[in-house]
Amino acid sequence: MSQPPHQPSPITPGNEAQIATVHRLRQLSHLLDNAVGIPGTRYRIGLDPLLGLLPGGGDIAGAVLSGYIVYSAAKLGLPRETLVQMVSNILFETFAGTVPVLGDLVDVTWKANTKNVALVESHLNVPQPNSKKADKWFVFLLLAGLMLVVIAVAGLSVFLISLVVRLFTGG
Repeated sequence: MSQPPHQPSPITPGNEAQIATVHRLRQLSHLLDNAVGIPGTRYRIGLDPLLGLLPGGGDIAGAVLSGYIVYSAAKLGLPRETLVQMVSNILFETFAGTVPVLGDLVDVTWKANTKNVALVESHLNVPQPNSKKADKWFVFLLLAGLMLVVIAVAGLSVFLISLVVRLFTGG
């Protein structure tokens, strides 16, 4: 489950900038994945699955916000392997989101942003001794690749929707 954005940070005491960044990432993750409780259940949804309902642009907007978490993680010094894992979480959610109905359910339950913030906090709590901090070009290429894939998936979704509409309207 996600942590509420007001819990104290488990990271290194005294590093106020790091604490502020993690707090901001937690708040963004909460907004994207868990902002609204579903009445009568213990489940929560955020803006990310709602944005995903908008063909094309919603997926891109969600990926940009999710990409910000990855970018911030890179600035905090997370290693390449962790950043790749974070992007993999986003891509899984993006690809699964293309499947009608089932994809929306995956989007509501997978919560890539919550998983990614947990990875950030885990690394900051227990840094990996042999991990190499990702360089700027790696981060740029990783995020650019993420955005290209998301834009391609969004474009394909819009194309398929327009194709189905033309098929049913005879146009």
